Amino acid sequence: MASMLLTSLRSSPLTSVQAAQFGKASWVSAELNNTSRYAMSKSKKTLATPGVKNIVLVDGVRTPFLQSGTIYANLMPHDLARAALQGLLNRTGLPKDAVDYIVYGTVIQEVKTSNVAREAALGAGFSDKTPAHTVTMACISSNQAMTTGTDTPFGDAVGLIAAGQCDAVIAGGVEFMSDVPIRHSRKMRKTMLSLNKAKTLGARLSLLGSIRLAHLAPELPAVAEFSTAETMGHSADRLAAAFGVSRLEQDEFALRSHMLAKKAQDSGLLSDVISFKVPGKDIVSKDNGIRPSTMEQMAKLKPAFIKPHGTVTAANSSFLTDGASAVLIMSEEKALAMGYKPKAYLRDFVYVSQDPKDQLLLGPTYATPKVLEKSGLTLNDIDVFEFHEAFAGQIMANLKAMESDWFAQTYMGRKTKVGAPPMEKFNSWGGSLSLGHPFAATGCRLVTTVAHRLQKEGGQYGLVAACAAGGQGHAMVIEAYPQ
Repeated sequence: MASMLLTSLRSSPLTSVQAAQFGKASWVSAELNNTSRYAMSKSKKTLATPGVKNIVLVDGVRTPFLQSGTIYANLMPHDLARAALQGLLNRTGLPKDAVDYIVYGTVIQEVKTSNVAREAALGAGFSDKTPAHTVTMACISSNQAMTTGTDTPFGDAVGLIAAGQCDAVIAGGVEFMSDVPIRHSRKMRKTMLSLNKAKTLGARLSLLGSIRLAHLAPELPAVAEFSTAETMGHSADRLAAAFGVSRLEQDEFALRSHMLAKKAQDSGLLSDVISFKVPGKDIVSKDNGIRPSTMEQMAKLKPAFIKPHGTVTAANSSFLTDGASAVLIMSEEKALAMGYKPKAYLRDFVYVSQDPKDQLLLGPTYATPKVLEKSGLTLNDIDVFEFHEAFAGQIMANLKAMESDWFAQTYMGRKTKVGAPPMEKFNSWGGSLSLGHPFAATGCRLVTTVAHRLQKEGGQYGLVAACAAGGQGHAMVIEAYPQ
């Protein structure tokens, strides 16, 4: 597939279209000066369905997203999740006994707290009568926590409410990359388990004598596909090459993300971030990965994955991040009865999956047209776009794929392209490249950001989209709550 894409896309008019949109650094500064002027008229139809329960986002919070190995380094995942839960309670004034269920997403589990949702809930002071469970779906784990299960009585947040099982659910996600599980080798593990079962001294000595130096080598976790053994960064580099995304385009987009995030942070727009007193350290109140650089400095970095000719670098990739998020989801009826003014309606959503080798990171391209069709909307109806930025090359490749009739017809079975989101509506408060990407916590950040941007910019519809390991993806339509 990669060679076909490279040949076909480079010879199509797509490249010139995208070059006009992304090829000059001037569009970065232009957006910094103009992001506030794209207020939308709220004159569109509502997506409410007669007889179907409206599900609303009451509020959402997150801990500051910090680079792994920094201030959170001595904590555990449930500490961050607990902080997010407590922050949500403080923000909303919600009585703990009003929560019917808690669902959390996580990717790299701490074995001591495998059901991190339950441990965090107990640590935050919720009743031991409040059920909680944990889900995992790579980078869309908290999206999964928010949405899945609409057709069953025992699903996640939206499903539990839609099925009438609950009226108030907290969903969230947590990731802690500062202390990931490092295992003994398989042979060493087998030896240690056998030692535990050995009944005689001779048997134990025999097992100890079988240990070789190679058995002591640890198994380190890797952000790699089990099915392909390829790291995500390597896949992103190949995808960028297949779509003709240059190093310059990637660095420009990464710089855009950091500059817009810095502007949003300085302007107080990142209101979902709560202050967190780290035990033994100072209060943390903002993300620490937002670092606007210059194109000249970024150009000095060497390729991180495909050497020496790759285009993905540390500067145009998301960084390993610690953090947690939480959102309060309720039926509209319950929220109003409790005196809340919701921020947004959670509307239609889809999950997609495709080839995990050559299309690993194309989830947004496949999910966006499906969720728009499900909602009866077009791309032009969307006022706010928030896409997960795993890599700048991944974002640029998705935008080019969405703008390509050839790709739509050849790989998606569609007659025409869906179209790329206008950049003035796209990730205008920064994204995962700058804010950070705690794998399972990003989904809630995206949804909360859409809700806040719709309020700030006066739009009605927002669209969240994300890719995930395994060649999977997600998209959701969010509708602003009438102000």
